[in-house]
Amino acid sequence: MREGWMRSRWWEFRMGHSTYLIFILTFVNFVLISYRLLIEKIPFLKEIVPELWIFVVVFLALYIPVSIIIGFWHRRTQLRVETTLSMEQNPFVAKMFRTMLDVQTGKATKEEIEKFREVLVKIEKKFEFGGI
Repeated sequence: MREGWMRSRWWEFRMGHSTYLIFILTFVNFVLISYRLLIEKIPFLKEIVPELWIFVVVFLALYIPVSIIIGFWHRRTQLRVETTLSMEQNPFVAKMFRTMLDVQTGKATKEEIEKFREVLVKIEKKFEFGGI
């Protein structure tokens, strides 16, 4: 078994759990708690929205467009900041740009270039870019 196999499975578990499963569970939980505490406890709201399924339809009709607008805003304003910060903290990206600069200025050794090239080829093979 490869050294990183368990770490890869652990990372995949966390991504599946936090990105998808918990999202669904917290969303359902939020809808149910909101209905129970907001709609069922306030008589005039209970008259307007007498059933849970009606609340879900109305909630989704409002929530989805608002989420899309917020997501659009995030992509247009915040994603650049997040990407820049994560790239500044990534040692692989720093080494890649340093090696490219060293190659252009003639400071990189042939061994250094070949070693880095092997790393990049290994990454490419791992993901099989399909014609890119």
